[in-house]
Order: sequence, then structure tokens, then C-alpha cells
Amino acid sequence: MSLDPLFTPVKLGAIDLKHRVIMAPLTRLRSRQPGDVPQALNATYYAQRASAGGLIVTEATDIVSQARGYPGAPGLYSDEQIAGWKLVTDAVHAKGGRIVVQLWHTGRISHSSMQPGGTVPVAPSAVAAPGDHMNAQGQPVLFETPRALTLPEIATIVGQFRTAAVNAKKAGFDGVEVHGANGYLIDQFSQDGTNKRDDVYGGAIENRTRFLFEVVDAVTDVLGADRVGVRLSPWGSFNGMHDSDPGALFDYVSEQLGQRRLAYLHVIEPRANQNSDTNALDPHAPDAASRFRARFGGPLISAGGYTAETGAAAVESGKADAIAYGRLFIANPDLVERFQRTAELNRYQRATFYGGDAKGYTDYPALETADAAE
Repeated sequence: MSLDPLFTPVKLGAIDLKHRVIMAPLTRLRSRQPGDVPQALNATYYAQRASAGGLIVTEATDIVSQARGYPGAPGLYSDEQIAGWKLVTDAVHAKGGRIVVQLWHTGRISHSSMQPGGTVPVAPSAVAAPGDHMNAQGQPVLFETPRALTLPEIATIVGQFRTAAVNAKKAGFDGVEVHGANGYLIDQFSQDGTNKRDDVYGGAIENRTRFLFEVVDAVTDVLGADRVGVRLSPWGSFNGMHDSDPGALFDYVSEQLGQRRLAYLHVIEPRANQNSDTNALDPHAPDAASRFRARFGGPLISAGGYTAETGAAAVESGKADAIAYGRLFIANPDLVERFQRTAELNRYQRATFYGGDAKGYTDYPALETADAAE
């Protein structure tokens, strides 16, 4: 089929784009240490993947040291980190691209070795995630039982998201994406498999989602709703997540976010498994984009195992306004051009996804490099 639907302009709030191929947030764990500071290598990586009038969503970025859950993930809470991200945004803007920062707090998906003072991670409730994680040295360790946050602490974290939005503005970002997906702190509050509270943040859906909406409202107070997006993972099971009625939960969330007139809603399709490739999708999983688009009522980005052809079909059908690509962008810095030219794609190498140096990060060849080698 024609890929033309992917290459028509679209407006996500205040962000005008010339095409609908979005770079999804991708954790790569290559910030400068100590300090979790974005560096020149990161600026090169993002600039390689910038396209004129295209949008990049950064890797998930810690709002404060307590939010850390992965060694090498960047932060946006120190002056040095703000300056490092300014290198990135300047490099992307120089290529004519747009870039928003994804803000997160990992909650229970952390380890005491990465927490201030070596304390256990925090969460809405003292419910440990299943299986193992990694410590500050990147070694496998069992998840610890987190400590339940107090009401004053929850208010403090909302304020930290607000400060991160201020810092995003200083760093030159075009907007912010609030990470409400994949089993991290906001998602932990929203789903009843991890939220066992009996106060104003627990129980009914309206209470469990209170934290999400407080964070979104705090961020929009700084940037304006038309520069804020939210990412969700309905029916997702990553990091041990589950809810007794996910349909009702995310129906409510998408409707409430829609009333806030946000720039976009970014939905991860449950058919896709991040540990599988695009040929390993679950055809029986719910169609999240189709379900939540009407309830949200604004621009919707869909992510999860798309090819150029299936992405174009999703846009043409009207179920999504733009398509986010992750692993394909890792291996193809010029993915947009490759789609436009229907050129062959580089294959990604999983072994270099997380941590390390330029190998598997900035050394994937672009088309002109590949052509010259022939």
C-alpha cells in the first residue's frame, strides 16, 4: 500500500510536524557518570535521528535522584543535566526537528543502591515487583519491597514533576511527555494490582488516577496543555502490572485527559511485546488506539510493533494521527528517509540496546554511508 499517509503534516497541540513518523522514547543508559548527565554522544545520537519537521520523544528521564531506577539513565534536576540536555535540543533543532522530554519516576522499579541514602524505593503501596531488576552496578538483584509514600511525600513528587517541566523549558525542549506507562510510579498508582491504598489515592478509579492528573496539571501549569503529552500502556503486563478492570480504568483516564486539551495521547498497543520483534504480535489483544481515540478526542500517537505499511494503514484508517517507532529508529538513524524511499532497513542488535559507548548507538549506517560502501 502507499506510505503517503505517514508523510502528511499533523499538528500535536502547539507542535507542528511535517510528517507522522515519531521516534518513541527509548531507554539507552548512556548518560555521563557520575551525575546522569546528557553528553555530546547523546546529542549526536538524537541529531542523527532528527528529521525536518519530525518529532523525537526522548528516553525516560529522572525528575529527581529518588526517581532513579536504572544506572545510566539521564536526569533533569541539576544545572549540569539541564546544560547537557541543551546540547541535545540544540542539535535536534539544528536539523529542523522537534523534541519533547519524557519525564518519569520509576517508583518500585528501582533498588536501594540507586536511592539517596541507600533507602528502599518508594511506591503507592508496599508491594514488590516480581522477579529481578538491577543494582547501581548493573548486576541482577531481586526486587525489594518498596515503602508506601505518605501524603506529604506524594505532594512533594508532584512538585518535582513541576520543577522538571521548568527545567525542560530551560533546556529548550518543545514540550514534555508524562510517563504514565509500563509499570513505573504513575502507572503503579493507577492500577489496583499495585495500589492497595485506602486513602484519597486508593480504591476507586477516581482516587487511583488522582496522582496522574495532579502531575499532568502541574506540568501543564508550566508549559501549557498544548505542549504536554501522556504515555499509557493499557492492558500492559510489563514490570508485573495488572488491573481488575483495565478497560474501565483507561476509558476514564483517556476521557479525563481529553478534557485537558493536551497536545497528544501516546498509547502503547498491548499486542506488542517489547522483548519480541514485529513478527511476534498478539492478534487477539485489544486495539487500544481505536478504543481510546474517540474518548480522548485529541491527537493520538500509537506505538507497538509497527512497520511502515501497518503504520500508514493505521493513519489512513483514522485510528491514529501519528505512529511511534522504537527499535527501528535505534538501527536506522535516517528511518524517515528510508521509509520515504522504501529502502532496506538495518537490523538492530539487542546486545547493545542498554549501556556502553558509541557501538550500537551512533554507529548504525545512514543511507549515504551504505551507498558509498557499495
